[in-house]
Amino acid sequence: MFAKPSKKIRRQTGKALSDFHMIRPQDRILVAVSGGKDSLSLLHTLMHFKRHAPIDFEISVITINPQSDDFDPSPLKGYMQQLGLTYHFVSEPIVKLANQHMKKDSFCAFCSRMRRGLMYKTAREGNYNVIALGQHLDDLAESFLMSALHGGHLKTMKAHYVIDEGDLRVIRPFVYVRERELREFADSSNLPVIEDNCPACFAKPTQRFKMKQILATQEAEYSNTFKSLLSTMKPLMAIGLEQTLNDQQLASR
Repeated sequence: MFAKPSKKIRRQTGKALSDFHMIRPQDRILVAVSGGKDSLSLLHTLMHFKRHAPIDFEISVITINPQSDDFDPSPLKGYMQQLGLTYHFVSEPIVKLANQHMKKDSFCAFCSRMRRGLMYKTAREGNYNVIALGQHLDDLAESFLMSALHGGHLKTMKAHYVIDEGDLRVIRPFVYVRERELREFADSSNLPVIEDNCPACFAKPTQRFKMKQILATQEAEYSNTFKSLLSTMKPLMAIGLEQTLNDQQLASR
């Protein structure tokens, strides 16, 4: 029923889980699944580790439905039922709210804040302590370039951190995994991918899309591009991790 990820995905994910101390015994993990290849691949990969890892942890799933005419994640309901997983399908008129209240922010930034808030709310109500997100190495590299070129500082997504309120941890187990590996896994496993799962980002080229093109051009000329970028980003990915681990140790005493 659950697809087995490739050896490379398993190895890279396992290394990230270990390097960044992502999962602890008795964690209750809420996996964010949009319907895209990345989040569906994350769910199946974490289920593989749940079956084979030497620690016990729980996995449930959340999908945020932004109520867009261009995006319908409802087919995931039947799929999650087939998998036998606890499933939270949260509908919120994010697109409508964006049109009413969005000011200087982009739609993507507004949507991200709304989705994050709904995930936090659902996690608290369900007594989950970890949220798992499916961003991969390509996503981190794009964020790094956008921050450096347009934001004027060095920053990327963190691999593992505690949110500001201090009650939830966020993990990104795919920080070492390339997007193309996930696409191949999703295709070969016939995962029920919902294409164009962002209601706005496919309407016109975005800043992130432009960064993707820059990286593709660079990698075509220099095959070690992402290996070099990972070495550069790794300290940025771990910012706050030491404090997170210290807080965990104190809480366990």
